[in-house]
Amino acid sequence: MSRPAHGTLHHVELWVPDLPRAIASLGWLLEALGYVPFQTWAAGRSWRLGATYLVVEQSPALTAELHDRRRPGLNHLAFHVEDAATVDVLTADAAQHGWRILFPERHPYAGGGRHYAAYLENDDGFEVELVAVTPPAPA
Repeated sequence: MSRPAHGTLHHVELWVPDLPRAIASLGWLLEALGYVPFQTWAAGRSWRLGATYLVVEQSPALTAELHDRRRPGLNHLAFHVEDAATVDVLTADAAQHGWRILFPERHPYAGGGRHYAAYLENDDGFEVELVAVTPPAPA
């Protein structure tokens, strides 16, 4: 691994109310995006891609059972995805792993006419955005 650039993200830690459920949804997605399992301990897991890793942990210090992306704090995580076809495959598979499409009436252009993406929410209220690096050619 090469030296990370100054200012790049080191890691993100998400506290989750149910670790097995988070592993099933977030772990599946991270591995589908190319992240590899990195660390494992009784209350958490992490996945790494390059110099950045993402942690899910079921902390005993949690004060709520559901993440609310509309409250102050984290709204969503957005990931680059190779192309529109890969966004479509991940979106189709997502329901089997605890995800649902947000804004289905505007999918896959909920972010605008030139922004091909899937907005997904899991059973714990976490949102991810899967953005096509190469969007489809205009019709």
